Amino acid sequence: MAERPTARTIVAPSLLAADFARLKDEVAAVERAGADWLHLDVMDGHFVPNISFGPLVLGALRKHCRLTFDVHLMITPVDPYLAAFAAAGADHINVHAEAGPHLHRSLAAIRELGVKAGVAINPATPAAVIEPVLDLIDIVLVMTVDPGFGGQSFLHSQLSKIAALKAMIAAADRPILISVDGGVTPATAPAALMAGADVLIAGTSIFGAADYAAGIGDLRGNPGAPAP
Repeated sequence: MAERPTARTIVAPSLLAADFARLKDEVAAVERAGADWLHLDVMDGHFVPNISFGPLVLGALRKHCRLTFDVHLMITPVDPYLAAFAAAGADHINVHAEAGPHLHRSLAAIRELGVKAGVAINPATPAAVIEPVLDLIDIVLVMTVDPGFGGQSFLHSQLSKIAALKAMIAAADRPILISVDGGVTPATAPAALMAGADVLIAGTSIFGAADYAAGIGDLRGNPGAPAP
């Protein structure tokens, strides 16, 4: 059996699972607890069956948080909103391969805004969809649930996709990170990491924990670890 990766796992709490009445405090708490990124799911009620928040919320939080803002746009059309999210403080913008016909154009626009570009792919979307745009991306976001709602169960069928992406990225010799989002818990994280994930995005398993630092440590495989 292959050994588990030794590089420090990037953990990105998903704001969708936070207490929306206390967003500023929740963001400060996960930053103190040792999170690396803050993952922000933007939903439009059209591309996915839910509505979350927009650039005004992101901009308000940006003033109070030093974490990397990893923005996941589950919206269509996406191009008209890229500049607003970049201006609001996004460090990364992830767009869905399924959300429009011009993925190359969207990614080029993100890079022109000075933001790192990512492609998100749904469970039914094959890994090969990113091959034509490998030269434009910094992140591949693998959805391990169908997007739209938090608290779903991890789809183990996506592990082979993560492994295929890892091999594709290695062959391309590009510094592209693989993020995993959906049903990520201390029980499912090891399999995702073994398959090749670099970033664990987790909502309920962090914001639902009594101790956020312990929740983050549990995902990294260091149970109960305090914030660094």
